[in-house]
Amino acid sequence: MPHRTRPMTALLVFTGLNVILVSSITPVYDFVSFHPYWERRREHRQQEGEAALTKASA
Repeated sequence: MPHRTRPMTALLVFTGLNVILVSSITPVYDFVSFHPYWERRREHRQQEGEAALTKASA
């Protein structure tokens, strides 16, 4: 007896999974983007740039 496919069930599961993934991406993106590590890294790179400028002009 062949296996019966259920396209409507598959479509609903696929759509539901995508809705869950799309709704959960914003908090994950915000957590990763605004993590304190990036702020420290940005400040460190800015200080390095300023040090290089003062070294080059002196």
